[in-house]
Amino acid sequence: MASGGTGRGEAERDERGGARTALAGLTTRGRSFLAAGIAAAVCAYVLGQPDLLRVGLLLAALPLVCAAVVYRTRYRVSGSRRLAPARVPAGSEARVHLRMDNVSRLPTGLLMLQDRVPYVLGPRPRFVLDRVEPGGRREVSYRVRSDLRGRYPLGPLQLRLNDPFGMCELTRSFSTYDTLTVVPRVEPLPPVPLSGDAKGYGDGRQRSLALAGEDDVIPRGYRYGDDLRRVHWRSTARYGELMVRREEQPRRARCTVLLDTRALAFRGAGPDSAFEWAVSAAASVLVHMLERGFSVRLLTDTGSSVPGEGADGFAGASQGSADAAGLMMDTLAVIDHSDGTGLSPAYDVLRGGDEGLLVAFLGELDEEQAAVAARMRRRSGGAVAFLLDGDGWGREPNAGPDPMNRTQERLRMLREAGWTALSVPRGAALGELWRRADGERSGVVTAGGGTSGRGAGS
Repeated sequence: MASGGTGRGEAERDERGGARTALAGLTTRGRSFLAAGIAAAVCAYVLGQPDLLRVGLLLAALPLVCAAVVYRTRYRVSGSRRLAPARVPAGSEARVHLRMDNVSRLPTGLLMLQDRVPYVLGPRPRFVLDRVEPGGRREVSYRVRSDLRGRYPLGPLQLRLNDPFGMCELTRSFSTYDTLTVVPRVEPLPPVPLSGDAKGYGDGRQRSLALAGEDDVIPRGYRYGDDLRRVHWRSTARYGELMVRREEQPRRARCTVLLDTRALAFRGAGPDSAFEWAVSAAASVLVHMLERGFSVRLLTDTGSSVPGEGADGFAGASQGSADAAGLMMDTLAVIDHSDGTGLSPAYDVLRGGDEGLLVAFLGELDEEQAAVAARMRRRSGGAVAFLLDGDGWGREPNAGPDPMNRTQERLRMLREAGWTALSVPRGAALGELWRRADGERSGVVTAGGGTSGRGAGS
């Protein structure tokens, strides 16, 4: 069975311990008949009643014969499962389609079909299938839904075989299973102009020197193998040597999404926790920037990045946006808290090169980690930080502001380093915060890396 498509398998029977397996499949009715038959036979022997002995033998033989027939039944039943879709956002439903084909020359009896699903997806589905003719098929479906992201196995599929008298019931299982991936919710972000940027923020494409593309007015010296049609004769006459026109080609701007996964930085658990909000927000920004033509990368506090194509780890033009988004969403579906205590591993990765735009989703920061985050701004063309107020997410709604004002102090440190930093209160909408971040970026980038113009409120 294959996720997202049609996979097949045949029910398997355990050939070891055949008699034991058959007897273990006796139902309550079958066991009662067997016990009554044995008791009648013993009484007939003691009392010397041959008629009672024949009745006892009949009662005892009936469940044994039914068990033998059911166990030796050689139905060849093929099953398939199809998920629609195989990757679903948290809180949305997926439909599972089951199809059973009788590939033998004999009709089947009454079949009970059961699929194994994790309890978080809902109750275990059970179906009763009527007699299936040779070459016939039956199709059933059920729905699954989870508010928790993750990867959930579906299967294996099980068939229960019954005899006409209800004396024996045996279960035969298929050997394969599928996997349903529940990814974080993705919120559409407003197409704001993202003004006030330095390098790498704004349009999804930049221009870079290369060997193909549009002509540049700045010439360079002739090199062996250059096309003579690119000779710039005016510059050749001026410099006294062959000069050719440079060329350029579009290059995708870069965006790194930093997700803080430290366990000590977040409080609470469940779909409405601060960490789940950060994961969903990171997924939304990744998809949004991919749609805008950016080369994107997902980076965590541990220094690991996704997708990791090439030396710089960015999903570039050679990788389709859909494939890159799928890979990152699969990673975010199973991402969990890390055991790390600091952001230094991520800083070591960021200081290795020009990261373009940096969007960070940070949990609680102490003074030391806030300083580390502030230094990340130096290696990015633009930097936007969403700081989740740990005290605010840990308190009940409408419980009032943080009396220690620690979040405001961390925001001040980030803004002084050149970040566009916003506090994320409990239940905040990412779309509104994204629009506010664009508005506050209009005056934050200065030559000294500080802030100017309109203040960046929290």
